[in-house]
Amino acid sequence: MKRIKICVYQSLCDYARSSHSAQAGDVSENIQKFAADFLLALKLNQSVDNHLAKLSAFPPHLLLEELRSDQEKKTFWINCYNAFFLYLRRDQGIEKPAIFREKLCPIAGQEFSLDEIEHGILRRYRAKLALGYLPNLFSPKSIRQLAVKQIDARVHFALNCGAVSCPPIAFYSVEKIDQQLDWASESFLESETDVLPAQKEIHFSRLGYWYLGDFRGRRGIRKMVQQYLNVVTKGYRVIFKDYNWEEDLDNFAEE
Repeated sequence: MKRIKICVYQSLCDYARSSHSAQAGDVSENIQKFAADFLLALKLNQSVDNHLAKLSAFPPHLLLEELRSDQEKKTFWINCYNAFFLYLRRDQGIEKPAIFREKLCPIAGQEFSLDEIEHGILRRYRAKLALGYLPNLFSPKSIRQLAVKQIDARVHFALNCGAVSCPPIAFYSVEKIDQQLDWASESFLESETDVLPAQKEIHFSRLGYWYLGDFRGRRGIRKMVQQYLNVVTKGYRVIFKDYNWEEDLDNFAEE
């Protein structure tokens, strides 16, 4: 089982120190901290009851008022997704597909599904099975209001759904989110991508096929591989690898 090391991620010690120093009046910081502390408690196998209570109790309007930028939205919702998946699967024993479809994530007085967090908010209400090219016309207004303004394909290298082929779980922070997503992308591509110069082929994660529109097609995938792996990919054929769905819970990135 792979454990990808992503050195720029904010360490658990940083989060522990921030837990004691956060100002009670800083609502935006607290919202981000609620999600990060929930994820940290899961990693440390501590009780999460208090963290769930905090996440579910703050007023719904604060999601709009305090998560304004895409950086803030990505940080909060990535941490929430990874925390809730682990909690629901490992601690509550929820099976697929219910774990994705059912509204089992209490946040700000509302109930969200993991699909709503991923495809509605983080992917700007894209239809789940449309390869990233079509919007979900039935996405409710509440989800549309919370969604990011721009789709960022790097998010796919940050979300963990408990499979061997998933990227590892990391702790994201607003201040470092762009750098962290770059490192997550580089680490995932180094681990999961095969570039074969003799055959002029790129063997890419199945994530690229499922969300092809998010990656801006095969051309976008070639461009991404060239950017992060520093290889020339012009004229290369993109082939999508099989996805290993064998369960691999608690796959946290190394510090």
